[in-house]
Amino acid sequence: MPPSRPSKVATPSPATGTVSAREKLIAAAIATVRYKGFSATSVDEICQAAGVTKGAFFHHFASKEALAVAAAGAWTDIAEQRIFTLPDWTRLADPLDRLLGHIDFRLSMLDGPAEDFTCFVGTMVQESYNSSDPIRAACDASLRAYAVRLAEDIQRAIDTHGIAEGVSAFSLAYHIQAVLQGAFILAKANGHPVIARDSVIHLKRYVAMLFKKE
Repeated sequence: MPPSRPSKVATPSPATGTVSAREKLIAAAIATVRYKGFSATSVDEICQAAGVTKGAFFHHFASKEALAVAAAGAWTDIAEQRIFTLPDWTRLADPLDRLLGHIDFRLSMLDGPAEDFTCFVGTMVQESYNSSDPIRAACDASLRAYAVRLAEDIQRAIDTHGIAEGVSAFSLAYHIQAVLQGAFILAKANGHPVIARDSVIHLKRYVAMLFKKE
C-alpha cells in the first residue's frame, strides 16, 4: 500500500533562514497535490503534512483555492532556481548547447515515482481548469513563465544557428512544454518513467533536426 502522504518539503526563507508556516503550507500543498491530485487533497492533509494547525492555515489562506494559487506562483520560483539557474548547462557558452542541455537535464529528472518529477501546475490544472478560474489562470501564468524563460535561449540559438522555416522561439518553447507535460501523463498512466524518457529523447532529436545539428 502506498504511503498516506508525501514527505514534507520546505525551503527556508532567505531573509530569516527559517521556514514560516506559510512556506510550510505551500511546500506541503505542492508535495501532496503532486502525489494525490488537487481534488483528493484536503486542507486537513495539507496541515498535517506541513505540521501546522488548521488555524494557522486560515490565518494565511482564505481557502484551499487561495493556497493553490499561491503555490502555483511558488512553483514558478522553484523552476527558476532548479531548472534555469543552478544546473551546469545554464553556463554553457553556445545557446543551442544550453537548449539541448536543458532537454538532457529534464530527461535526467525522469526517475523514481511520478510525484517526484511531474509538474505541480500541470497536475493541478488538469483537474481544475473548468472548475476554478483563479487556479487555471495561476497555472497558465506558471506554464507561460517557463515557456518565456526557455524561449530566451531558443531565440539566441536561432540568432546564432538559424532554424527551420516558420519556427518561432516561443512556439518551440511551448512545444517543449507540451511534450514534457504529455510525458508526465504517460508516466503516470504507465506507472514507470521509461515511456516519458523515450518521449524526451525523441524531443531532443526533433530539436536537433530543427537546427540541422548532427
